Amino acid sequence: METVPLLDELAIIAALAVAVTVVLARFKLPTVAGLLAAGALLGPTGLGLVRSMHAIEVLAEVGVVLLLFTIGLEFSLERLRHIFRQAAVGGALQVGLTTAVTTGIAVALGEPIGHGIFFGFVFALSSTAIVLRALGERRELDAPHGRFIVGTLIFQDLCVVPMVLVVPLLGGSAPAGQAAVGIALAMLKAVVVVVGTVGLSRFVVPRVLAWVDASRSREVFLLAILALCIGTAWLTSLAGLSLALGAFLGGMVVADTEYGHRAMGDILPLRDAFVSIFFVSLGMLFDVRVVVAHPGFVGLLVLGFLVGKGLLATLAAMAMRFPARVAWLAGVGLAQFGEFGFVLTRLAQSRGIAEEREVGPLLAAGIVSMFVAPLLVRIAPHITAGERLLAPLERLIGVRSIDEADEGHATLENHVVVVGYGLAGRFAAKALMASGTPLVVLELDAEIVRRGRAQGIPIYYADATSVEALGHAHLAGSRLLVLLMNDPQAALRVVDTARRVAPEVPILMRTRHLTERDRLLGMGASDVVAEEVEGAIEVIARMLRALELPRNVIDERIEAVRAETQSTERRQTVPRAVLRDVRGLDELKIESAVIREGSPASGRSAVSLRLRSVTGALVVGVRRGEQLMERPDPNVPFEPGDVVYFVGTPGAVQRALEQFNPRAPVSPGEDPRP
Repeated sequence: METVPLLDELAIIAALAVAVTVVLARFKLPTVAGLLAAGALLGPTGLGLVRSMHAIEVLAEVGVVLLLFTIGLEFSLERLRHIFRQAAVGGALQVGLTTAVTTGIAVALGEPIGHGIFFGFVFALSSTAIVLRALGERRELDAPHGRFIVGTLIFQDLCVVPMVLVVPLLGGSAPAGQAAVGIALAMLKAVVVVVGTVGLSRFVVPRVLAWVDASRSREVFLLAILALCIGTAWLTSLAGLSLALGAFLGGMVVADTEYGHRAMGDILPLRDAFVSIFFVSLGMLFDVRVVVAHPGFVGLLVLGFLVGKGLLATLAAMAMRFPARVAWLAGVGLAQFGEFGFVLTRLAQSRGIAEEREVGPLLAAGIVSMFVAPLLVRIAPHITAGERLLAPLERLIGVRSIDEADEGHATLENHVVVVGYGLAGRFAAKALMASGTPLVVLELDAEIVRRGRAQGIPIYYADATSVEALGHAHLAGSRLLVLLMNDPQAALRVVDTARRVAPEVPILMRTRHLTERDRLLGMGASDVVAEEVEGAIEVIARMLRALELPRNVIDERIEAVRAETQSTERRQTVPRAVLRDVRGLDELKIESAVIREGSPASGRSAVSLRLRSVTGALVVGVRRGEQLMERPDPNVPFEPGDVVYFVGTPGAVQRALEQFNPRAPVSPGEDPRP
């Protein structure tokens, strides 16, 4: 029977990748590490079970395209504008520093200047696929170090184009003038592509997706998204740019439409499958024979990636006035070999710039650095030694502008300290300012700080994990500390620091998952709001209102959920039915309540309750069983199980609800018994 080419090898790849990843997961190693290890086992220097390397590499390239497309879906052009300064300045600093230092070291070791520049290019590039996946799994893409890393990776991808054009020049095979013209044309193409992307996002893509959506076919919509994803990658490759950059821009185009979330849900399964093949294909390039033959050289190169490159990236972040902790995490996140390093290496080999004795150890060390990168990203927030080593440099550069708060508010007290000025932080600050409560906001994004100050917000650039920053914010004299940060690990450290600085000040913070609540309370938080619980409660309230259940039944369900989750007690604002929807009455609201056993209203009439005079609400109907009494007799007693409908102003409706509550007091002077 005829066999399908490549099918058996894909089956072997999938089976071994699953087995290795599951085994490594028991040791709490990331999925990416397992896939790279599986690739090393399957490759030519391992078990040699995969022979169709070229076909596997093509599938891997599709995986990179899909990965960068989904990352673009999470970003959008609006978010890219917010990190533009970090991408341009921070990226230029990181690439420039790494290239210059690596070139200098290579020349000092006796390499020709052309070889040194080539090594500088390779060391300057980091792994977009591995780092963004690791940050996404940890929900740190929106954290300060995450934004710096993403901006730097975007800049690196843009630099690949001129690097590819410069590498042939390093071997003396192209005239300098011709190379300069090529670089200028490539940069012009890049500008045209970016401008074209913005135009597509505004005028073309939304209309095309709306036309596709009219078909009401999930399959057609998925094909349209795939066409857009692969098409933008292909077009940018024709312009001389990388496939990954084109896919990223395509994702941002879709993200700016109303179909972004739907596209993400549809394409995720495909992305995960192809990205897994990509990581396995990288592992296949690992040559264990090179490590055995040159262990010292490979070890030095690994240290170069992890320590040298990480340190230079850290310095670039600190030059952007990021505090030590953010710079440390950014440096760790960028300290590995990049996918485009393979492209430059192959190009250098073909032009005779790099020899096999140099390329073999370089690739082996690069793959090792990619293997440990997800692990380092995971443990870096728990390693404080790096921050302590950077503290003197932090003071020298002077990154903490929170000193201004100390100078301008020397007697500040009874205020609220808000850490984080994202969406929740902005709403919290507005609420405090509207109520006349003094506040201080601490934020790590310099651009956000500038915009906040322009709006009159007392916001300062500071790292709230440091004792000094909280001291300058006068935390000890404050009424409340509110943590609304996007970095969960940093939030834990702020709690620990705040408990040492001001142990009596209550701490209100949010977390995504209920399972994290007890740990945060144990660390010293006074109150923890779990986003998944509050979201569930809001959904329940709206669901039951849509089913027209009585208001007190909805309240009971909400209280039951809060009791079960031991969540913060607060009265839930349930969406109310508004009479203007049916009668054009803007100020009156209609509500309902069910009469239960033990209710003060059970066995009593509206007259005996003095419902109208005490609450101001008017009973307009009573449902008893299947019968609806539209004009009920006010002297007829209510029975258990009756649903009473009443109308009035918001205040009157609330007072009426309290009369039907089993714990509510009866009307003044009335006998509570029937």
